[in-house]
Amino acid sequence: MEIITKNDRNSNERIVYSLKEIEKRKIVEHNDLITSVAKMDKTPLKIFELAVSCIDTENPPKNNTIYLSKAELFSFFKVDDSNKHSRFKEAIAKMQEQAFFEVREEENQGFKFRRILPIPEVAWTDYDDKVMIRFDQAIMPYLIDLKQSFTQYALSDLVELNSKYSIILYKWLSMNFNQYEHYNIKGGRRQEQVEKYRNPSISIQELRLLTDTVNEYKRADHFETWILKKPLEEITKHTHFNVSYDKIKKGRSIDSIIFHIEKKRRADDNSYKLDDKVYQESKKQKEETEKDLVFEAMKSKYTQFLLEKMLLSPYEMTDTSILSGLQQNVYPLYDELTDLRGINGVKDHLSYVASKQEAYSKRNVAKYLKKAIENYLPTVKRQDL
Repeated sequence: MEIITKNDRNSNERIVYSLKEIEKRKIVEHNDLITSVAKMDKTPLKIFELAVSCIDTENPPKNNTIYLSKAELFSFFKVDDSNKHSRFKEAIAKMQEQAFFEVREEENQGFKFRRILPIPEVAWTDYDDKVMIRFDQAIMPYLIDLKQSFTQYALSDLVELNSKYSIILYKWLSMNFNQYEHYNIKGGRRQEQVEKYRNPSISIQELRLLTDTVNEYKRADHFETWILKKPLEEITKHTHFNVSYDKIKKGRSIDSIIFHIEKKRRADDNSYKLDDKVYQESKKQKEETEKDLVFEAMKSKYTQFLLEKMLLSPYEMTDTSILSGLQQNVYPLYDELTDLRGINGVKDHLSYVASKQEAYSKRNVAKYLKKAIENYLPTVKRQDL
């Protein structure tokens, strides 16, 4: 299919006529907007997302105005019937009558709440394909001031989502998974923290706020069906993610939900090549980091102590994952103990741990030693006080 575009630098207009172009576009929004309450139905929310995808964050639109084509809107919504123009007008009217975001921002003493009408003006003619959309000034910082705490996701992932709750959940899951990918590659978080981004949890109360269902779906089974099961089925079927969830109970009631996110990788889909490249770069960086950690562990005096106390065997010395785990997660804690009790304090601690080896699992030596020192350090610190 041919892609026909029109660019006018003076008016900052950009008109697109092909669904192929939609497949290339990304949406970028501040996390405060991702976690806000969208007081609108599915169609106004999708119009807003489509409009946001036209914003170039490095070259913000003049007068907060972007231009779409009616053909693009109809392609995005997959509308091809004779009533598409009247349905378009109804959707625009509905968006301006009822649609707003309730944004919640963290402050020192609590939260600050803002109600923002995102698109106060839409203009078009009956003789032209162009549709003008002007964003409200109050929404723009959440769309262009993106130096930190922002989320990017594919516009094409939203095309087949037919529920408001599917869109809201998809954006929230993307926010968490983006952070997982970032810290998994760049570092800066402990591994258990990184894994929490791939397996994010949310309380039922927060989930009701996010989906604007505080006063809806009062029955737990109805809430689960319409806010969890059906949206996640859509997300898994039509987006880059496979998502499952577990219910966490407190007493007899469901207290929170833990999601499990996996990114799809399909060799037959060109849209995943970039993901594969990032994956390969991440894998290479991890391997190089592990080599450095193993090298440091081999030189460490702590490794020698573990061998002397028979907490580490010669065979385990050949396992790079064990050595890198010790160097990254255990030896820094031994450094803390050395500062508090000297090197003999570490030796005494290891002697005690060695005497309790019946609790020691050979397959989890780094995890076992980490737990032992984590339990011991607070006692030492309290004694020093």
